[in-house]
Amino acid sequence: MGTFDYIVIGAGSAGCVVANRLAADRRNKVLVLEAGGRDDWIWFHIPVGYLFAIGNPRADWLFKTEPQPGLGGRALAYPRGKVLGGSSSINAMIYMRGQAADYDGWRQLGLSGWGWDEVLPYFLKHEDHIAPPPGGMHKSGGEWRVENPRVRWDILDAVRDAAEAAGIAKIADFNTGDNEGSAYFQVNQRRGRRLSAYRAFLKPLLERPDRENLRLEARVHVERIIVENGRAKAIEFTHGEEKLKAEVRGEIVLCAGAVASPLLLERSGIGSGARLQGLGIETVVDAPGVGENLQDHLQIRPVYKVHGVRTLNSDYAKVWRRPLMALEWAALRTGPLTMAPSQVGAFVKSAPHYATANLQFHFQPLSLDSWGSGLHPFDAFTASVCNLRPSSRGSVHLRSADPFDTPVISPNYFDTEEDRQVAVDALKLTRRIVAQAPLARFRPEEYMPGEAARTDAELLEAAAKLGTTIFHPVGTAKMGSDGDPTAVLDERLRVRGVSGLRVIDASVMPTITSGNTANPTMMIAEKGAAMLREDARR
Repeated sequence: MGTFDYIVIGAGSAGCVVANRLAADRRNKVLVLEAGGRDDWIWFHIPVGYLFAIGNPRADWLFKTEPQPGLGGRALAYPRGKVLGGSSSINAMIYMRGQAADYDGWRQLGLSGWGWDEVLPYFLKHEDHIAPPPGGMHKSGGEWRVENPRVRWDILDAVRDAAEAAGIAKIADFNTGDNEGSAYFQVNQRRGRRLSAYRAFLKPLLERPDRENLRLEARVHVERIIVENGRAKAIEFTHGEEKLKAEVRGEIVLCAGAVASPLLLERSGIGSGARLQGLGIETVVDAPGVGENLQDHLQIRPVYKVHGVRTLNSDYAKVWRRPLMALEWAALRTGPLTMAPSQVGAFVKSAPHYATANLQFHFQPLSLDSWGSGLHPFDAFTASVCNLRPSSRGSVHLRSADPFDTPVISPNYFDTEEDRQVAVDALKLTRRIVAQAPLARFRPEEYMPGEAARTDAELLEAAAKLGTTIFHPVGTAKMGSDGDPTAVLDERLRVRGVSGLRVIDASVMPTITSGNTANPTMMIAEKGAAMLREDARR
């Protein structure tokens, strides 16, 4: 297929940023390969479309975990975006950086350059905040729009008042380094439309006639990276029935995400030698950390029936209201169709000994049994809560050498006593919030898990039944110091043992960030692209 200066594998949240920054230098010939399809479906652009995209084979790879012992043997759906823009085309659109302590913790692991003060400029580099407040924590003018929500619900205002009555202060901004408190989430939308990484970073460049140095191919499946004499030299991929090869002069950049990136490394002979041998794959680099260290946010989703107040459940159930909602969105770009899955959030400590908030609530004016299923036929809200820094660790690995086989995803939820205790405490705190006076007029009734669950053992069993991923897998090709035998990458995101190959996506995180992971992933992409440019000049 030819020779390129850079080959970027994956056009998701990270890959679109990386490709944009590399192609800005017209001397760089950049090839971008994406396994998913075009974003030519209306539900990729109307924000509430996540309800229809998740669990749909047009938009979602439909991965599943292995049965999880900590969840009573349940296997969970594990959504990943199957489209240009990757999961940024189907996710919650919530703009969240995490906590300063997350990144300072990375620096304390020996990863110089990754502290909060050092990564903040990379968040700001692409931000286009609707109204940057004074103080330098936000800016406008970048590609990545940050807006306020365009719909409000009385039930969520009451929930926030109830949280305040329970001791959770109202704050103005989750993204200053300390996110403890409650606020309305800001979202990555542009005038009421979802803004994906593809629409923000890649599509505008592809439409410019002076950007012939950038080439994008969709619906291609990269089978392996070819390494010769210790250097990544080429890739092999398929497009339909056609097998193709592309060579690289500079570097191959793996941006396929925390599920797909370790699988491609393993197919290329980079992984645990014993594991690869068992699959019949020749070992190029014995890297036992590949596919390990999987961390994810498990959300527990209590549901409360309410009375005398609107929720999306009843709005959507009234068929006559649907065209009105569509008209409001089309004319004004406001109303329920602009909704992110969650509008109000809260960050809080599950116990006093935590230095920073370790729980995140996503309050939603809707309820359903699971993402991809229908809304309940009664008015209700969901008080989803997740452990921000789980101590359980899982893995993602190849099932076989067949490049089209499904992955083996084992998050090992509730594998540690700490995670189990946090889950119990989270459910107790949820009940304390809902019991406060500001919600009393709506007569909340606990529908799931139900008030019969009272003891710690019963609450843990309920958490195991209600728990599901909130779609934040990270850590499966982590960066680490020279003394860490499980570190796949160095602090400049270079694959150890192979030159000319980097991983730049959520899989590089040594520990998960304290909040939604899309924007930290894009910060990593911004910083990683700067490293690529710096190293090319040396």
